[in-house]
Amino acid sequence: MKSLFNRVFSFFHTIEGKIAFYPTLFAFIGFHFAMLMLYLEKLGISTFIIEHVPELVINNADTAKTLLSFLTGGIISIMVFSFSMVMVLLNQASSNFSPRVLPGLISNKNHQYVLGIYLATILYNTFTLVGINPRDEEQYQLPGFSVLLGIIFTVVCFGAFLYFIHSISQAIQVNNILDSIYKKAKKKLIAILDNEKESTPDFPDTSNWVSYYSSETGYFQKFAVNNLLDICTEEDLQIKILPVQGVFVLKGIPIIKINREISDELLNKILSNFNFARGELVEDNYVLAFKQITEIGIKAMSPGINDPGTAINTIDYLTELFAYRIKKNDKTVLVKDEVSRIFITTVNFKELLYQVMVAYRTYCKTDISCVQKLFIMMTYLLQQDCKLASYKKDILEEAEQLYTDIQQTIQNKKDLERIDKIYKKLSSYSK
Repeated sequence: MKSLFNRVFSFFHTIEGKIAFYPTLFAFIGFHFAMLMLYLEKLGISTFIIEHVPELVINNADTAKTLLSFLTGGIISIMVFSFSMVMVLLNQASSNFSPRVLPGLISNKNHQYVLGIYLATILYNTFTLVGINPRDEEQYQLPGFSVLLGIIFTVVCFGAFLYFIHSISQAIQVNNILDSIYKKAKKKLIAILDNEKESTPDFPDTSNWVSYYSSETGYFQKFAVNNLLDICTEEDLQIKILPVQGVFVLKGIPIIKINREISDELLNKILSNFNFARGELVEDNYVLAFKQITEIGIKAMSPGINDPGTAINTIDYLTELFAYRIKKNDKTVLVKDEVSRIFITTVNFKELLYQVMVAYRTYCKTDISCVQKLFIMMTYLLQQDCKLASYKKDILEEAEQLYTDIQQTIQNKKDLERIDKIYKKLSSYSK
């Protein structure tokens, strides 16, 4: 039962990032609420309201139909406009920043809530309108209270539309995009650091272990940690997860190593806890934040955009994220009942720093302001407490690579003197 719950939770976490999830959920609620109100109207809820607050109830069939039709048409118009704005937002973000930021923008729950409110209100008003069926009978009572709720929901839609315009105008600003990516990655890194012990537990040599292969193709996003730990404990297994989280895994390549041979049934049970998808979210993989922020910075330095200010901002955010990353171990081992059960292959600090720096060295080495900012970033990191002593060596190596490129690229003596001064200060922290 626990295993099933964890899988359902993992599946929900995956689909809630889709742009249609919450609108569909709200539409479902709107339809069923309309059915509930039609049932309550049969029980005489409008009659009760008329007896106590008659001013709130519309008791004319033509007026009620005209009003609901008018309001529903208006909501459809603003919903179409809102969807168009979302498409414009995604197109601009892809063109000006990076296509990698799109999943994060699409998964913005506030925008999904607004679109969901529109759909729920449209369905509610439509089925309430269908329920208005006056007959030439004295005992027939129009669903006046339901019409009143339709008017209230429409007013809520107008308020949501104003919020949506404000939110969409904020979401397209590069500073807000960077801040959103940074906060998600920071939250993920802090959670990892909180769960990480002072020292990494030992894990056996896996060179002679049995390899098992992926049954799916897609980006390896995450796995059900608790489920896999329970399986390892019950079956007395130790598992090494081979692919780095976030990489594209092809069907048929090795995905795990296990300390002994297992049955096909048990293998399928283990692999069912791995989540593959075509998209990537920072909430699942903090490394993606480094990629996205770097790509935004590099795109800003392209000739078509030429925005060094944004590139400098991206370096500021990367500095803060690297400051959290150097507090983390390069190895991740999950323990249960004092036994090392799962070894997770992760991107080590040296590789992560190299991939970021090689992009900036390639595209920003001619801009002295960006170069200075990169040296300032590495100087700051050298002053921080590192989890491993090798991290500082990695930082100094990247600083040396950057300095070498600068010597070959920048010709201005004044700029070179300034860079020499910064580099000598940075190098002093190695002593």
